[in-house]
This record gives sequence, C-alpha cells and structure tokens, in this order.
Amino acid sequence: MRSSRTSGAWLLTGVLCAAGAMAQVPVEGFNAERFAPSAPGAGWFVMDSLDMHGDLGGALSFAARYARDPLRVRAADGRTTAIVTDSAYGQIAGAVTWRSWRFSVAFDMPLAVKGRTATLDGYRFTGPDVDLGSHPDTVSDVQLGVETRLLGDHAGAFRLGLGAQLWIPSGKTEEYVTDGTYRGMVRVLFAGDVRWFAYAGQVGVHIRPRDDGGVPGAPRGSELLFGAAAGAKLLVTETSRVVVGPEVYGATAFDGFFKSETTSAEALLSARYEGTRSTGAQLRIKLGAGLGLGSQFGTPSWRVLFAIEMFTHNAP
Repeated sequence: MRSSRTSGAWLLTGVLCAAGAMAQVPVEGFNAERFAPSAPGAGWFVMDSLDMHGDLGGALSFAARYARDPLRVRAADGRTTAIVTDSAYGQIAGAVTWRSWRFSVAFDMPLAVKGRTATLDGYRFTGPDVDLGSHPDTVSDVQLGVETRLLGDHAGAFRLGLGAQLWIPSGKTEEYVTDGTYRGMVRVLFAGDVRWFAYAGQVGVHIRPRDDGGVPGAPRGSELLFGAAAGAKLLVTETSRVVVGPEVYGATAFDGFFKSETTSAEALLSARYEGTRSTGAQLRIKLGAGLGLGSQFGTPSWRVLFAIEMFTHNAP
C-alpha cells in the first residue's frame, strides 16, 4: 500500500513537471542589436550628412561598438531581466560615391554576445553565448545600402535625400544576432551646414517581417524610424576640423505605436575629427558614448562606439 502511494506521488510529480515544462514556451532568438550605423563617409554615427559630390570617390571604414544590457525584458509582475547582457561588434564597410549618389556594403561581426537564461510570463529565453573562441568566423546580417541627395548643394544650408538599406540574413537566431529573415529600411534624409553649425535627421520605415506577437521584448513587425543630430564645427587646421554634438534616434512598432513596450530610443554624444579638403584622400576618426532612453524593446543601458575611415572625393 505504501509502495502504491509512493508511486502515485512520483507520478503526480512527473505530471506536474511535464505540465510546467509544456507551459514554458521557448522563444526563438532575433536580432537584438538596435544600432544601425550610417554608411562610410556619411559623417555621423547614425544620421547622414548627404555631402556626396564629385566624380568617382568612396570610403572604407572599420568600427567597433559595445552595448550593455541591449535586451531587457519586463515581466507582467514588473521584474526586468537582461536576456542579452553584453553585445560587442566589429564592422568592416565600404562605399562608392558618384556625384550625389552613394552605394555601400557592410559586414557586422559579433565579437561577443552574452546573456542569461530566464523564464518570464511562461516564455523561456535562452541567453546567447558568442565569442571569438567559439565563433571565430561569425558574420551577422550583411547590409547593402544606397543614398542619394535630391535637393541642395553638398555643403549648403539644406539638403534633402533618400536612403534605402537591405539586410541579408546570416548567423543564427538563437545567438540574437539576426532575425533570420530579410529586412529593409527606407528613409527620408535631411542635413545642412550653416557656418559653424551642422545638423542632420531622418524619418523612415524599418520593414521587419518578424512579428513575435505577445512575446515580451520580441519584434513586433515593421517600425517607424526617427532621429536627429546637431553639432558644432571647430576648426583644427585649414584642412581639418572636429565636430561635436548629440545624436538622438529610435524606432516604434506600428503595432503599439509609441507605447513604452514597443518603442526604443537612444541618445549619443559624438565627436569626430575629419579632413575638409574638397578632393583627395582624407581621414575621419569618430568616438561616441550614449544612454538608452528607457529599458525595453532593445534599448541598452549604455553604449560606446569607435570608427576610423579613409574617404575621398574627386573633382568633377
């Protein structure tokens, strides 16, 4: 009799454990990196100066960036857990310019993407564990881009243009470096220079097929993009300057327009040293640091960035 009761208890425990496991829905990973850098030669980290000019020219760049807690998920009871705690990327990119056009390609390389495993509201998130030792040849989504200036002189007070980007999926979704689908971005761009002052901005759409519905922190389909930058131009020599100023940018899902759980925004303070000759090969070095404005939908706690570029313009 006692043996029968013991067997029944074990059976009940097994059933409860199985039910608990079934109640935990595994979450497929997605691209947790919200930062979409501008093309080589664009000047700002995210915005675009739209200063393409001259005959055939171009730019080559190497960039590195780190974000702390770029994917924090809030449960219904108010608990917030960082599923991705550390995200470090390198990027090699190149661009070709001609007159008012720019064509670019960029390769993002996850250097370290770390996280923790947690169950929130019945969803089981498995934290990533990517580093150069375990994934030495990893390349995440490849970015192809094109921008053109429609109105304004390359150094004028107002310039208006368009930009389009396509991301080709690469990498593994469980590593939180890709959505596993093609994505696109279409933007209206504007910029200008007035004596010592420079500005730029964007409004656009992130065409994102991934829509994970009610999964907290996960993609919710296509998004509205927004952003602006402004800076002071400080002369260093007759042919070089430093530009210092903020960049603010973000996105909000159309499904949940500007709700806190579907909106991401960041603010950067950036500085760049750059050559100012109208022709010839020149150097640009960029540094940036910033904070996430919020704690949800892929907004990091903070971020630091570095980039170095060689760029050239040729006289028409």
